[in-house]
Amino acid sequence: MSSIQVLKPHAKDLGGGFVVRRLLPSGQRQAVGPFIFFDHFGPVIVRPSDNHDVRPHPHIGLATLTYLFEGVILHRDNLGYVQRIEPGAINWMTAGRGIVHSERRPPEEKDVTYTNHGLQLWLALPEDQQEVPAIFAHTPANAIPELSQGAAKVRVLVGEAFGAKSPVATLSPTLYLDVDLPPNSQWTVPMLAQEQAIYAVQGDLLHAGEPWEAHSMVLHTEALSVTSGPKGTRFVVLGGAPLGRRFIWWNFVSTSKERIEQAGADWEAGTATAGMAQVPGETERIPLPAR
Repeated sequence: MSSIQVLKPHAKDLGGGFVVRRLLPSGQRQAVGPFIFFDHFGPVIVRPSDNHDVRPHPHIGLATLTYLFEGVILHRDNLGYVQRIEPGAINWMTAGRGIVHSERRPPEEKDVTYTNHGLQLWLALPEDQQEVPAIFAHTPANAIPELSQGAAKVRVLVGEAFGAKSPVATLSPTLYLDVDLPPNSQWTVPMLAQEQAIYAVQGDLLHAGEPWEAHSMVLHTEALSVTSGPKGTRFVVLGGAPLGRRFIWWNFVSTSKERIEQAGADWEAGTATAGMAQVPGETERIPLPAR
């Protein structure tokens, strides 16, 4: 039997007036497949006087996935990677037993006004792989498969769909598609994952003639027919195999509360052997928040 669940965003201020729309986790649902965190930021104009930098901070037990529609972010981590993140690329960071990274405006953009717009997602790791060594992997935009499927243009960001397979490696079955639907067009979103959701990034999206509330996430259990609005619609499809409940506190995810407590202590101590060493070239860090 078909069922639909609608998750509404809540605004979250990340500091400096930088507000995002957060869909996961929510009071209604913690995760969709392995996805346990979903932030949509922008479009936001970044002026030379703005400071949206995210100072060095740690993660454990998860993977982060950054995808831009517009703009640029400079990633640095304590594995030594320095990567300029640009639209269309996939930046996947497996924290595993511990990693520290920063996200900043590139120095060459310090006097430039530009627009930042993108999605930042976290994925839980399988229980037996929560303590894997940290990894950072950048997949450029031109390596992502893109195809036409009916009226839609589809980029297969992660996973497999319509005979195309993303080169992005994952630790559990995962689906992530970027779909562009021209104005007033109909498209049927097939079920491609055990758990699956649709999120409209830009433009109106209608189902059965009724528009969905802007920036809502719609979970569905069978193929779903959607129609774009008069300006067209860009949306993502995400999902995968569920991995069970997780404890989430600050930037830490685990099946164990004790492991999260230990990660906090390691961050305060700057324990290099726990993956909490400083990022090369950085002098700042975000302190552990009070619980």
